[in-house]
Amino acid sequence: MTPQNELRLLPWSGPEGKPCYLSTDDSDGHMSRLADNIEAVQLGMAAEMLEQSQEVLGGEYVEPDRLRLMVTDLQRALRDVLRVAISRSASQR
Repeated sequence: MTPQNELRLLPWSGPEGKPCYLSTDDSDGHMSRLADNIEAVQLGMAAEMLEQSQEVLGGEYVEPDRLRLMVTDLQRALRDVLRVAISRSASQR
């Protein structure tokens, strides 16, 4: 009996922002490694954004434009981290 392939949520979106999935039983394949690398970059960027936001918010005054940019960047990072968490939790079921 052949094991059923699990669908892996990839760390990027397709056309119109729709989720992309990978169906494979080869966790060391090219697409799986690419997804792993992109997830690592996304998590690293989120950590950097957290540090930057702590520095910005640690000051007495934050210009509205800088605050808006920071919130936009944090929103993007949070969306990426959430996608990684969903993908990883699905793969552990």
